[in-house]
Order: sequence, then C-alpha cells, then structure tokens
Amino acid sequence: MKNRIWNIDGEQKQGSAGAVISWEDDTFFSISFSGNTFFGEILEENIESNLLKVKIGHRVFEVRKKGELDDLIKQLGLDKPKIKKLKELEAPMPGQIVNIAVKEGQEVAVGDDVLSLEAMKMENILKAEGVGVVKSICVKKGDVVDKGVVLIEFE
Repeated sequence: MKNRIWNIDGEQKQGSAGAVISWEDDTFFSISFSGNTFFGEILEENIESNLLKVKIGHRVFEVRKKGELDDLIKQLGLDKPKIKKLKELEAPMPGQIVNIAVKEGQEVAVGDDVLSLEAMKMENILKAEGVGVVKSICVKKGDVVDKGVVLIEFE
C-alpha cells in the first residue's frame, strides 16, 4: 500500500502503518500506537484545502493531506499569499497623533506598528496592512487630524 504524504504543523511527514484510529462520533477519536492510547478531537475541517485541525491531548495540530494538484499549484506560484503593497495610510477616524513608530526610509511589514491615534480618550495603534517603505510622514506628534487625512505615504 502506498504511504501518503501529510503536512503536520508545516513539516512534511510520510504516513506509517501501525496506528489504529477508533471513532467515538464525528468529532472525537482515539489513536492507539505502540501500546499507547491518545485521545483527540477535530477542531476544524476544511475539505477544500485538505486541512484538518485536531487536538490530541493538550496539543493542537494542523494536518494537511498533500493532494494531486499541490505540486502544480506550487510550480505556478499560486501557493504564495498575496501581500498588499502600501501606498498611503489614512486616518480611520478623527483624533490626535500620540506616537509615530516609523521613520522615513524604514521598511514596514504586515502587522508592524505604524502610529498611535487617540480618539474618544482611547489610544488606537494603527498597524501596517501590507508592505512598503516609508516615503514621507505627513503629520507630527500632537497633530489633530480628521478622518481620511493622509498620515504616511509609502514608496
């Protein structure tokens, strides 16, 4: 019998014989292997992307079965996530600039802190939603801005 290739927590593993899975229902199961029994639960199932998120004991695993089209998709470069190129950051609401976390010429990545804007006595940290290089900072600490005002421009 042909062993299957699985992707478990980002690493490719080849299936092996000897493990026995017993299903209690469509969510809970137990695995017997080398005289040990492990109890598990399916947390998420996505058939379209061959993904199964399971909890065994206290650990959570993402298990992905390698499908026939996976190699073709990778060769075509369609497996890479699309990352937005930043052009500018606009104020999502009116407020006062509390902190600017970037400098001109600095590269930013998705999720990096860019600046803090205080609105209605709450500090909102604006994060980069894409990648880019800071071209110019159009505001300074203490400025009061309206919604939609360009705060930072990117190259």
